[in-house]
Amino acid sequence: MADLKRILLFFRSSLFILLADWLDFKSKKKKRRGICSSKILWIRRFSGFFFAAMLMIILSPSLHSFPPAEAIKSSHLDSYLRLPSYQASHSSKYRFSFRKASGFRNADECGFTDPKIAGVCDPSLVHVAITLDVVYLRGSMAAVHSILQHSLCPENIFFHFIVSDADLETLVRSTIPQLKFKVYYFDPEIVRNLISSSVRQALEQPLNYARNYLADLLEPCVRRVIYLDSDLVVVDDITKLWITNLGSRTIGAPEYCHANFTNYFTGGFWSDQRFSRTFKGRKPCYFNTGVMVIDLVKWRWVGYTKRIERWMQIQKRYRIYELGSLPPFLLVFAGRVAPIEHRWNQHGLGGDNVKGSCRELHPGPVSLLHWSGSGKPWLRLDSNRPCPLDALWAPYDLYGHPH
Repeated sequence: MADLKRILLFFRSSLFILLADWLDFKSKKKKRRGICSSKILWIRRFSGFFFAAMLMIILSPSLHSFPPAEAIKSSHLDSYLRLPSYQASHSSKYRFSFRKASGFRNADECGFTDPKIAGVCDPSLVHVAITLDVVYLRGSMAAVHSILQHSLCPENIFFHFIVSDADLETLVRSTIPQLKFKVYYFDPEIVRNLISSSVRQALEQPLNYARNYLADLLEPCVRRVIYLDSDLVVVDDITKLWITNLGSRTIGAPEYCHANFTNYFTGGFWSDQRFSRTFKGRKPCYFNTGVMVIDLVKWRWVGYTKRIERWMQIQKRYRIYELGSLPPFLLVFAGRVAPIEHRWNQHGLGGDNVKGSCRELHPGPVSLLHWSGSGKPWLRLDSNRPCPLDALWAPYDLYGHPH
């Protein structure tokens, strides 16, 4: 019965695609030559799909009661697929149908770990933190897969998965059985009253703010962590990013000083000396918080989480910025960031926060591709309207059948 349902859904989707093609056909100006034959070809295709779909409906009355399709937000407003929360890990496992990743092992030059120090506190580990939720799970799994594929010592990487609304541990373990990881629960109520509206609804999700609390969530023995967004792939050995020299700084990230920094805050912010003077004595530059190396020891010592929360409280009262979780980081750290090569965050591949249009790579070498913005590669690939660079994400996708 499940197979029959999928067949019917396929035919129904095909009808919608054909209808969209027909509307597009009608809207375009074409030369007179070939118009008649094109119309006939389209009608033949449509009638064939229509007959097959109607036959399935007549032969299988029980299919009339299949659950409605999942709601898909408009890409012009919020380009992501919202799936329902799951009550148990086994249901999410079957819903997502990830294929099992191929095995991996360390190269001979990786050496051996100290058997006396087991688990997350092993000092030889590279620590990577990524959020997991049902909306971006496909992206998160592709990110993890890409890291393992390009690492010389994949068995030395420990993943810290931050979750809020679903038990996804079983799914991760069944997809990548060898993976070293731990799941941490982030309570959305911690930040719910601190979050203000943003230009895109996805930026208002509480889990976006989990990066502010990594120093509290992770074990005290974890002294450094790489934080990564879920909409990226790594195409280089992540150990190179891990060994970044932060010097006296608490975080490291690629900086973009050519960007107009004033655009990240409102006119009211810049006109009010109580706020704008926070950058006095600094040379602030924009940086993307989707790729950061964080010294958790210094973070805990200074108490940066409280500083970020304070700016979020000010935002609730005075509306000093329009974006989501980025501006508080800029207010606290801009001008105090250890610079990292731009190759480690080729960001903006998802277009802007509204249209999600296609983008090209920035000049220079590439170690990490980041689809920040509203356009996500898995959605564009599934809709058969990919951008050229989305093909670079596809090989790491573990969803469904092998590519």
